[in-house]
Amino acid sequence: MSKRVLVTAALPYANGAVHLGHMLEFIQTDVYVRARKQAGDDCVFMWADDAHGTPIETRARREGITPEALVARAYDEHRRDFDEFSIGYDIFHTTHSEENRRHAEAIFTAMEARGDVVSRDVEQLYCPHDQMFLPDRFVKGTCPKCESPDQYGDNCEKCGSTYAPTELHEPRCVVCGTAPVLRSSEHLFVPLSRHEEFLRQWLRDRAEGGHTVLQDSVRNYVMRWVDDGLRDWDISRDAPYFGFAIPGHPGKFFYVWFDAPIGYIAATDKWCADRHAGPGQCFDAYWKTTPDDTEIVHVIGKDIVYFHCLFWPAMLHAAGYTIPSRVHVHGWLTINGEKMSKSRGTFVLARTYLDHLPAEYLRYYFAAKLGGNQEDIDLSFDDFVARINADLVNKAANLASRSVKFITSRLGGTVAALPEDAAPLVARAQERLAQASGLYREFESSKAVRLAMEVAEDFNLYLTEGAPWKLAATDPGRAHAICSAGVYATQVVAAMLKPVLPGWAAAVERFLRLPTPLSFESGQPLPHGHAIGEYETLAERIKPAAIEAILEASKETMGNEANAAAAAAAAEGPAEAAAVPDYEVPALEPTVAFDRFTPIDLRVARVLACETVEGSKKLLRFTLDLGPLGQRTVFSGIARSFSEPAALVGKHVMVVANLAPRKMPFGTSEGMVLVAGDEPSLTLPLLDPQTSRPGERIT
Repeated sequence: MSKRVLVTAALPYANGAVHLGHMLEFIQTDVYVRARKQAGDDCVFMWADDAHGTPIETRARREGITPEALVARAYDEHRRDFDEFSIGYDIFHTTHSEENRRHAEAIFTAMEARGDVVSRDVEQLYCPHDQMFLPDRFVKGTCPKCESPDQYGDNCEKCGSTYAPTELHEPRCVVCGTAPVLRSSEHLFVPLSRHEEFLRQWLRDRAEGGHTVLQDSVRNYVMRWVDDGLRDWDISRDAPYFGFAIPGHPGKFFYVWFDAPIGYIAATDKWCADRHAGPGQCFDAYWKTTPDDTEIVHVIGKDIVYFHCLFWPAMLHAAGYTIPSRVHVHGWLTINGEKMSKSRGTFVLARTYLDHLPAEYLRYYFAAKLGGNQEDIDLSFDDFVARINADLVNKAANLASRSVKFITSRLGGTVAALPEDAAPLVARAQERLAQASGLYREFESSKAVRLAMEVAEDFNLYLTEGAPWKLAATDPGRAHAICSAGVYATQVVAAMLKPVLPGWAAAVERFLRLPTPLSFESGQPLPHGHAIGEYETLAERIKPAAIEAILEASKETMGNEANAAAAAAAAEGPAEAAAVPDYEVPALEPTVAFDRFTPIDLRVARVLACETVEGSKKLLRFTLDLGPLGQRTVFSGIARSFSEPAALVGKHVMVVANLAPRKMPFGTSEGMVLVAGDEPSLTLPLLDPQTSRPGERIT
């Protein structure tokens, strides 16, 4: 048994339904937790709904219900979807709870006593139409750093910059579209610079086993914020605000990002109290100890790194709570190559998916794509169908079906000793099973899943070449042994996939009548004469109609939401804001003949380095890996659109590889990186590193 391990996923916001972008993170977290438990670790999954903030209050007002009723409804809907996706949390609580209030007040009081809270008057954006101060997410405008339009008041989704809402250019209230005005109000701040020494040390630490608190690229990203000077953190909001009142400061409420992560702590408190936890399971053993005794692991998206990697550890350290051992950051989900967006209708609700397909198919697909980095993941429905049908149906389920069915129908229903010529395959299967636990522990689920499929491929080929169905009449003993090797592989594959496909593993445990649950120790064959049961269907091919139904239902769902939003906007403010298009595109260039396009050789390239060019305000210098084609240096005039060029390292981009070299004052450019958009809001079309390799041709 390991030391105690407490794992969290980011809290879903109780302002609406969960979608597949949320499920990416929750599935990744669940796979990690299940793998830790399967390895024998004392691991718990503490979780909750994020139930405070102005958006919840505003939506409740629009629906004519109380905020409490809204978050209660969302809680029930969220929990239903999570349960059907087999998310194995130990507790799913809410931040609108007495446990959360108590710990939020305790942390604030401790920080205030240390001198970590100061007050000062600030000018805020105020909507004269709605008569309220506008929180970060209730104001949109043009990013002050990269000039990208339609960005929220706290950070830019294009360049990743953070800023105050008052820094936005041409701001507008997202509720009614009115241009806000500036008004003064007293606010409470945490001077984060007081915690700089602690944060620098925490960011440098290495946890047991050699992994860092953050992935290297994330740590470097966060360190740039530290090096640029830490900003004071505004932790208070003015009424009206749905949340906890700040003790000793009438009329002030905790900003949702102050009490939301405390939901991890509150959930643990509730879980311990409900179980009357004894020694080893009490609250203090998790949150009042050190990372040497308790491992706290947070799984988050890259959009909330600032909060979890600066504010959160500083809060915990100042108030005497256990600081995180590890923060794992994943990328965003795109669908069919498009960013998920309600306004553009490019996302699918979890409920919509569940209405048409089994949850385990999506669990498998995400696990097969996710690794230890924070690359974005694309859910291409064509690839989704192909991967499920190829891996789960044609390989893993087919292996189980033909070996188990043949034994139960033709060979007496018991397994035989494995044949000697299968020994090399058995050894390789045992080696891969032994590797799986460590891969899951490092969030490398795609590699663990790949190993499981390699076992299935090996034994499927063995069964095909052995053809037991041809030997049943002439050499039943040989046929029995070959099929028993298939049963063995079914057991090993299910053990390797159990963190990803718990339902699949449970079915295999039933029909193989295993004496103990599958684990990473399930590498030994069943004894000769062990009786097995009738095969249970593990997977069936996905039909195109199911995907079509999901996409059509998503369009209807988004259409209804868009209509409701338009009606609300019409009732609350100017309708002109809703008529503004999301973006403009230039007119199409003249048509070109196909033979003029074919000479252009587009290739996949991995960014090894990207940096600004001294003496040029426009150029970035890329060092690119084109696999067997070698490395290239490419200069690209896109610096104004990418304020953090180092963040591009590791990305897979598209390059014109046969462009004639061009000598420049700073060196020779050996190709062209493809970008989209117009300055200063260019974007790089990125390729999935799981399915693209440097040097591959793009056709």
